[in-house]
Amino acid sequence: MPTTGYRTLHFSQANSAGAGQGDVPALLRAVAATIEDLGPVTVADLILHNEITADGDWPSITVYYNVAESE
Repeated sequence: MPTTGYRTLHFSQANSAGAGQGDVPALLRAVAATIEDLGPVTVADLILHNEITADGDWPSITVYYNVAESE
């Protein structure tokens, strides 16, 4: 099967460990800022994960995205 040069990139992001680590609204705002900083991208998928630590829930989000092609 020939390749088209199309690839999906990803990053994962979480709040800092400790107080506030479970603050999902803050996590969503941080992820939105990171996506904006990437420039013109198309988000393909977002997955919310949750790890349970001694400090409580510690959610993270993995974002799958594609860089917009130049015209």
